[in-house]
Amino acid sequence: MLSGPVSYAMPRQFPKLNISEVDEQVRLLAEKVFAKVRREEDSKDALSLFTVPEDCPIGQKEAKERELQKELAEQKSVETVKRKKSFKMIRSQSLSLQIPTQQDWKGPPTASPAMSPKTPVLPGATSQPMPEPYGLPEFQRVTISGDYCAGTTSQYLGHRWADAASLEETLPDFQPPPRPQEDPYCLDDAPANLGYLVHMQGGILTVYDSKKMLEHQEPHSLPYPDLETYTVDMSHILALITDGPTKTYCHRRLNFLESKFSLHEMLNEMSEFTELKSNPHRDFYNVRKVDTHIHAAACMNQKHLLRFIKHTYHTEPDRTVAEKRGQKITLRQVFDSLHMDPYDLTVDSLDVHAGRQTFHRFDKFNSKYNPVGASELRDLYLKTENYLGGEYFARMVKEVAKELEESKYQYSEPRLSIYGRSPEEWPNLARWFIQHKVYSPNMRWIIQVPRIYDIFKSKKLLPNFGKMLENIFLPLFEATINPQDHLELHLFLKYVTGFDSVDDESKHSNHMFSEKSPSPDIWTSEQNPPYSYYLYYMYANIMVLNNLRRERGLSTFVFRPHCGEAGSITHLVSAFLTADNISHGLLLKKSPVLQYLYYLAQIPIAMSPLSNNSLFLEYSKNPLREFLHKGLHVSLSTDDPMQFHYTKEALMEEYAIAAQVWKLSTCDLCEIARNSEKQKFLGQNYYKEGPEGNDIRKTNVAQIRMMFRYETLCNELSFLSDAMKSEEITALTK
Repeated sequence: MLSGPVSYAMPRQFPKLNISEVDEQVRLLAEKVFAKVRREEDSKDALSLFTVPEDCPIGQKEAKERELQKELAEQKSVETVKRKKSFKMIRSQSLSLQIPTQQDWKGPPTASPAMSPKTPVLPGATSQPMPEPYGLPEFQRVTISGDYCAGTTSQYLGHRWADAASLEETLPDFQPPPRPQEDPYCLDDAPANLGYLVHMQGGILTVYDSKKMLEHQEPHSLPYPDLETYTVDMSHILALITDGPTKTYCHRRLNFLESKFSLHEMLNEMSEFTELKSNPHRDFYNVRKVDTHIHAAACMNQKHLLRFIKHTYHTEPDRTVAEKRGQKITLRQVFDSLHMDPYDLTVDSLDVHAGRQTFHRFDKFNSKYNPVGASELRDLYLKTENYLGGEYFARMVKEVAKELEESKYQYSEPRLSIYGRSPEEWPNLARWFIQHKVYSPNMRWIIQVPRIYDIFKSKKLLPNFGKMLENIFLPLFEATINPQDHLELHLFLKYVTGFDSVDDESKHSNHMFSEKSPSPDIWTSEQNPPYSYYLYYMYANIMVLNNLRRERGLSTFVFRPHCGEAGSITHLVSAFLTADNISHGLLLKKSPVLQYLYYLAQIPIAMSPLSNNSLFLEYSKNPLREFLHKGLHVSLSTDDPMQFHYTKEALMEEYAIAAQVWKLSTCDLCEIARNSEKQKFLGQNYYKEGPEGNDIRKTNVAQIRMMFRYETLCNELSFLSDAMKSEEITALTK
């Protein structure tokens, strides 16, 4: 690792921007938005004890009266009467895609397709016949015609984007699981060392092929979005979410999407159910469900932890489990110092379950990780680094993994922590994984990075924020460049799928991240960097690392931060620009613009209603059902089974409660399960969009549902695409 101030031309993913007067105005507007959000956060904290509930009867009555007056005024409007005459609801075959009539979706067509409208041809493009649509059952569609009709045919969309890059090329590269006869801990397949040099400049690691290249300032080409591009884009979206007409447009489109799904459900629910009943062997219980948001330290339920504590005390009370001031301490002595007998412990005295006292109290929630309120037991049972080398924690994780393997169709991605205090955290974690043989075919691992730089800085553990980033990412670059010298870490990274950024989102920062913000190597303040600052520098380093690992044929990583659980709406802007998935996303319901953007981009959202119910939002107010109906890419996850769940199968508990509360159909549940992961066990064409990427024999999601989702999304995208070509927009861009 070389250090020292160096100036060089970094490889850019986007061309260098010239900040125009418009961009400067947008930046100033974004600063006003940020200041307004900060004031709202301050006032919310001060007035939270006196806030009137959202479901206040008086407020509901007033809102209904306002809606009624508004509706009466619209009905009297001459313009509204004329516009209504131009609309015609057609309950028949859509012109957007003609489907041949079939008696059975798996069989060949039994009738010729109806005549389709002539496919538009782009200027300069040769006219070619489009392939026949993917084989589907017949179902009823709802379309809108007239002056306000939005969209073009699906064939046109397919023709228009025929030359676009294949989606398969943009997916992350994951290490396939070892075959049954292969050793998952084999260290013999590491590629050769390259001997590249790595240098950190401005918080981002840069790779050089040799010392000579470093001297000439010629870095290896591993592009990433530069800070300038990121901050300009963030300012534009911050300005966009406060624009009145844009908010109105997005709100109406989202209402339309929800209403359209309600009509689809009314017309096709029985057809979807009939399709599922004709699907042999597969049902909700044996479709694969992935818990994409679960913390390893709380992956067991409270009864499991209690039984394990009692078992260890009963079988090995005299085992040395800790050392304090040079004196070895046995398990019996640990409990004696706490003045308790494990035999008398109950789930109530263990006190790890979240309840009403944790609502809007993240500090109290964090204390629930300490069994019976004792940090000594947390260090002993729920940590990877302790006197026993994390043995007890590994044994519990393996027991949870065994239960997943026995269930066969449930998978999880537990999160393990890397704090950035020291570069030795990575080798220690890899050693824990291999030494205790924690691998399971039903588990992959996510690395979570807590946003607690301010704590480390106050304890003088870190000189600046750049050192924290270096401790997090430099070991990964070294294991990628010279895997022969870091065999254990190279092996562990095969089973790591991504990164997470975690902490209490309700803690807000007074600093607005911009290109004028201090770089990480000179961020020496004890103030914690803002959320957007963390996300950008994590994302940039992950992208550089992914480009390097892809060159070497190694697995790559996704970025799945906690976002939108509480705090500022601006967090969702940063995540929209950087994240592959997000966890929670509750605050999307407060911003129609961001919600519509997340829908258009189909960014996956792992939602945990039971977790939110104990921390930030009552279950009945959770927007999961609303998001699902609108077509957002939502899935269910558990977050912390130790705090929020009661049964051995925490993920099934989430699905069961959601199904009962929101009256979800089997097709709804299977769609949510399918959204939890895109892997080859979903079918050979899992990376394709729409019904062509869905194998009902594996997912149990009706092809009718998949076609509805695909057509609706294409309709929205084509509407925006055509609007961008309109004369009004063209005139504005000149």
